[in-house]
Amino acid sequence: MADLLNVDVTGRVAVLTLNRPDRLNAIGTATVDRLDAVLDTLHADPGVRALVVAGAGRGFSAGADLDEIESLRTAYEFRAFVGRLTEVFGRLEKFAKPSVAAVHGFALGGGLELALACDLRVAERGAKLGLPEMKLGVLPGAGGTQRLPRLVPPGIAKQLILTGEPIDAERAHAIGLVNELAEPGEVLTVATALAARLAAGAPLALAAGKALVDRSGGDLDAGIAAERETVAVMFTAEDRAEGLRAFRERRPAEFRGA
Repeated sequence: MADLLNVDVTGRVAVLTLNRPDRLNAIGTATVDRLDAVLDTLHADPGVRALVVAGAGRGFSAGADLDEIESLRTAYEFRAFVGRLTEVFGRLEKFAKPSVAAVHGFALGGGLELALACDLRVAERGAKLGLPEMKLGVLPGAGGTQRLPRLVPPGIAKQLILTGEPIDAERAHAIGLVNELAEPGEVLTVATALAARLAAGAPLALAAGKALVDRSGGDLDAGIAAERETVAVMFTAEDRAEGLRAFRERRPAEFRGA
């Protein structure tokens, strides 16, 4: 099971690599169970402060495991399958440590939904991103119809979902779906460098910033009140004092997560 998702920690960044290249990194229950367990381990490791999610072989992921889906016999079984994917993708989205998807080749269907659950996305030029479920007579079932419109205009989200046609990384970058582009063969390097920049931040502020942005889009007054309360609570944090000292001393801050 460990081979389904390899973990490599360098400095403060953990790289999680989908490792089913013979199946184009198809995502099934065993893969998300492994991801869930890895998140448990990384949550307990104060030395890891940011994650990169990548894929081995030709691409990031071609989507959900169709063999597993075809073995299901009832709507109840399928609901449980997509429910498990949704649960773990949601955990990644809400994980206190920021994550970066490193997309090369393709991120399709459940593969794109996994990338959408990450905080940021880096894509190799020429990579294809899409939700092709409509071409199979179904719809994205692991958050695609909800996360995509939060990142791109609704009309573009509808086009991608309702036509099932993918777009290339350059177009995805232009519409804000992808944060940074990488040259062929460089996506993991670029994504890891971005994650390292995130990992240099104060852990408490990183987690709080993620949570505040994730709740934005609702009532503005309530959001601002939550922001005000959060920064007030953080005022007495040791990291805030260290940040100010480092600024005055013109040196990089050494945040400890306290």
